[in-house]
Amino acid sequence: MNKELKELKLANARIGGKYIVVRVDGPALVKRRLLDMGIISGTKLEVVGVAPLGDPLHIKARGYDLTLRLDEASNIVVREISE
Repeated sequence: MNKELKELKLANARIGGKYIVVRVDGPALVKRRLLDMGIISGTKLEVVGVAPLGDPLHIKARGYDLTLRLDEASNIVVREISE
């Protein structure tokens, strides 16, 4: 299977990896919050780092920095890209 076609949760993504959002799942309020921040299907993002205790996750999306709790990031399904 092609590595670029494998889907995973953003909470399980590797630091330094670049991804494209496939879909946003989860409860309506969480989904609405993520969509309002611009995390929609097709959005390219990069995992910059993670806090020392593992939560939150630091990402770059749409030209800005964003931190997400792991429970929020687990609602975002992504696919790794090579660019």
